[in-house]
Amino acid sequence: MSKFLTAPVPSKKMPGGIPYIISNELAERFSFYGMKGILIAFMGMYLYLMKADPNAAPMSDAVAIEWYHTFTFWVYLTPLAGALLADVLIGKYLTIMILSIVYCLGHGALALMGAVDFAAFGFDPAEFFFIFGLSLIAIGSGGIKPCVSAHVGDQFGESNAYLLAKVIGWFYLSINVGASLSNFLTPWLLEWYGPHWAFGVPGVLMALATLVFWLGRNKFVHVPPGGIKFFKEVFSRAGISAVAKLSVIYIFVAVFWALFDQTGSSWVLQGYNMDLNLLGIELLPSQVQFVNPLMILILVPLFFYVIYPLINKVFTLTPIRKIAIGLFVMVPGFGVVAVAQSWIDQGQVPSIAWQVLAYSILTASEVMVSITCLEFSYTQAPRKMKSWIMAIFLCSVSIGNLFTMVVASNIQVPLGTPQASDAAAKVMGAIADKKSPEQVQQLLDSDFKTPMKYDKGTGEGFSLSMAWPNFEGGDQITISYDEEGKESGIDGKGFEVVREATERIKKLWEKEQDELPSAKVGSAAIADLKDPWGNALVYHVINGTQARVTSDGPDGKPLTSDNINDTITIIPPATAEDAKSWRQKKIAELAKRYGAKKETKDAEGNTFSQSLVVGGGETLEGASYFWFYVIVMLVTAILFIPVVFLYKPKEYLQEEADVDEMESVSGAIGDQ
Repeated sequence: MSKFLTAPVPSKKMPGGIPYIISNELAERFSFYGMKGILIAFMGMYLYLMKADPNAAPMSDAVAIEWYHTFTFWVYLTPLAGALLADVLIGKYLTIMILSIVYCLGHGALALMGAVDFAAFGFDPAEFFFIFGLSLIAIGSGGIKPCVSAHVGDQFGESNAYLLAKVIGWFYLSINVGASLSNFLTPWLLEWYGPHWAFGVPGVLMALATLVFWLGRNKFVHVPPGGIKFFKEVFSRAGISAVAKLSVIYIFVAVFWALFDQTGSSWVLQGYNMDLNLLGIELLPSQVQFVNPLMILILVPLFFYVIYPLINKVFTLTPIRKIAIGLFVMVPGFGVVAVAQSWIDQGQVPSIAWQVLAYSILTASEVMVSITCLEFSYTQAPRKMKSWIMAIFLCSVSIGNLFTMVVASNIQVPLGTPQASDAAAKVMGAIADKKSPEQVQQLLDSDFKTPMKYDKGTGEGFSLSMAWPNFEGGDQITISYDEEGKESGIDGKGFEVVREATERIKKLWEKEQDELPSAKVGSAAIADLKDPWGNALVYHVINGTQARVTSDGPDGKPLTSDNINDTITIIPPATAEDAKSWRQKKIAELAKRYGAKKETKDAEGNTFSQSLVVGGGETLEGASYFWFYVIVMLVTAILFIPVVFLYKPKEYLQEEADVDEMESVSGAIGDQ
């Protein structure tokens, strides 16, 4: 006989373990969203400062987005393993406790990142701790997700099942109280106190969440693992039917998550090009994410106690209908961000209030889709498959992030000189080994498929020449390197006219008092210029501080690896406030240690910076990227309509304990 209650007691009251679950979820969500909310900013602006390499460079936006959604993909895929562990082997309670400890260790690794120098052991300590920490968090956080959701439902029997929807709402509210607090606080900690505190505080909250959950052990219903019965139920007619039917819904909901989770990536990056003053408060781009959980606190009671009852007077609002409406609501939510981005593309600086509006619409969609799907999934899951069904539901989040990863990967235009950096490193090694120019050339010929010509030149550096990637006309691209092997310049046919066009844009920038010219003005200024292959040059405004001059190159096609792109970036001067931040202090510390600055800014004013490359860029850039997702969401919502009419739900709730078991379990019933 178990010392814990193994089934809900017949009661009309709220189960006694619910307060512990809600408190645990609040602290755990603070830790998770606090860590996740600063990932994009940390990867792009802080990770390289944690390394022991004075020449380390910041991570690009594209790579940071890829890492962000890769991490999210694994967080929502590992629930499958957690569900099997809970439903088959050790039960939900032990699974949550064990994986919570793993979760805490992951936060600890992130907090200690860069604090210990392991460079002598042959690996980068910062990246090791970063990847190791994220891996542990993906295992811990992902593994407990289906168990926590199902554990809530396990506390209810048929007598008090009517309270489940209300508790799911409370459960979701606790998630968003924790998320709102952490999304506002953690970016501030990162800005002023650095990564150790920004990752350390969420780690402490995760440890607190684990303690609270342990304290509630005698109040919980501990539904035992199904063992072999689990597999019998999974492969039973009811089990197969439940998974098949719910999976149809989850495929559509996955598209919702593909859009929703970009609030932590593309929306944050968009925020850097907006006016971040909101009601007199100057926000950080990562902090704006707090609007979503804050809106949840407002909209959940509004929907549950006002909107849903009103709609029910007109027609029966089933869970499937709620999800369908929510999918359509997401369309204008992302559409507002797309409109704001179109203004940014024209060089304007829209207010962050537009993102707040978008968050409000997006959150309404979340209430109807996510909360409803969470409750509906539990009720539709056979009794021994509760965690497993929760895990499959969470896989919809994973699939959504996988979709975003695939899109991000396929819209990137490859650089035209991808092997040049590797070749330069080979050359530097050969020079260090006192190889002759002939031997260096032989090394390049043997190690690289792309023919490259090495030229020692007369200075301290060297150059590498290669053919255009998609053109066999005999023209060459030449890349110059300094004595340290760093790229110092690029030249070839067509580069001179692109530089001339950029110089005209620079003069307009100076004339307009340090404002980039609009697309219309800039295009008119270079309209008479053509590249050597007869292509007109294109001027494109990326945002208020970035623009690009492009030649279609020898292949004459836009957005290929043969294009010549000169990206213009306006770098603002350092301010007194910047100098006080943790990042600026770290940069100064590294400059003193290594005798060189990690980055250069003009202390007198804005800097007109140019970056000339072959290839690169994205086929979906700016507003077109956001509009792509708006269209995908609209098509998804329309295709979901037949599901509303065809789906036939079937509920499975936990059986209640009998009187004999109630009397035999000492201390387990508590306040129930």
